[in-house]
Amino acid sequence: MDYKTAYKTIMDDHFTDKMEISFIGGDKRQTLEYEKVSWVIDGEKKGLRYGENPGQEAAVYKLVNGNLVLGDVEMLRPGNTLASEPELLQSGKHPGKTNLTDADNALNILRYLVDKPCAVIVKHNNPCGVALGESLQEAYYKANKADRLAAFGGCIAVNRELDLDTANMIAENYAEVVVAPEFSEGVMDVFAAKKNLRVMRIRNMARLGEFVARRVVDFKSLVDGGIVAQWSFVPEARTADKLVPAEVTRKDGSVHRIKRLPTEAEYRDLVFGWLVEAGVTSNSVLYVKDGVTVGIGTGEQDRVGVAEIARDKAYRKLADWISWEKHGEPYNDLAMKFGAEGMKFKAAIDEEVSARKGGLPGCSMVSDAFFPFRDGAEVGIREGISAIVQPGGSIKDWDVIDCCNDAGVAMVFTGQRSFRH
Repeated sequence: MDYKTAYKTIMDDHFTDKMEISFIGGDKRQTLEYEKVSWVIDGEKKGLRYGENPGQEAAVYKLVNGNLVLGDVEMLRPGNTLASEPELLQSGKHPGKTNLTDADNALNILRYLVDKPCAVIVKHNNPCGVALGESLQEAYYKANKADRLAAFGGCIAVNRELDLDTANMIAENYAEVVVAPEFSEGVMDVFAAKKNLRVMRIRNMARLGEFVARRVVDFKSLVDGGIVAQWSFVPEARTADKLVPAEVTRKDGSVHRIKRLPTEAEYRDLVFGWLVEAGVTSNSVLYVKDGVTVGIGTGEQDRVGVAEIARDKAYRKLADWISWEKHGEPYNDLAMKFGAEGMKFKAAIDEEVSARKGGLPGCSMVSDAFFPFRDGAEVGIREGISAIVQPGGSIKDWDVIDCCNDAGVAMVFTGQRSFRH
């Protein structure tokens, strides 16, 4: 059996052209109207190639009418399409569901980081590298450097017109999707050599800042056909002045407060990390420094474990980057490529990575929920992190504060959890 054929097969699409969802309360009915999106590629009109896996029929719909208001919250109105209807400038084949959802989560992060050139690389709906830069080229370079291995086959999204220099850097690697608000002259000629690269222009990205505080209804289907509906999440701590110095009063009346406040640079990283956190699957812990993700831990069941995973990834990714820069080969391939000499290369890299502690000293640590005990924070503190941002609210907040004070680490609370499932 040719298993590769499944990935090339376009599923029949039996989803209807239109869809309506109505919210009914009392004598009031509020209806959201949707239309199915499709593209003509190689003469074939089709929407999504398939869903999360080959064999799963799927469709994507765009909101075309309706104005949902529930309580004091109003939904983003029609006419603001982003990932639901990208303009395909190049696509060797129809996009799949994961192509669009990866692009969507990249935009979910980018909307909070509009002030500077930013690049987000998403893989399996989680960021593997996010970076700010003085130029788009610098931002992409840093985002790719953050996790070169995971970036392979990822979705790259940028918040500025994609210039030729950045395009040439992107073309050196394998990517599935590139998303930008616009593309400079000559860029599409560079991408033309990558026939299956899906290049998406989303002009509304220029208005991403307007999407920051707007909500949509987030639907989650259950195995029995039921649906959980919730308003989409909006992080409230989007500027440094919204971060609160860690402080708690215990039942015995004792007050525990953080002794050291973050520096200006740490505040920038704490805000940056917290905003990236909004696009990371829970449980999650991030390490960031100078506007770049250094280690991203996602989707774990315990907070200590995910802090350790993020730490270990920082070590591994730094080892791989050093290997690539010095020897032009991935760290894991050194022995196979160079034999005994490759083992010496690995030993030298291991020594350098250990001495640099994976690049973690001076990082800020970001947690999407409170630390139930001090052991989660201690994972980062042992590596030399200098500041922490977390929601607060644990019965053991006082112990985590004392832990940070003993280490001279700054800590701030957001007062808001950032779970994403």
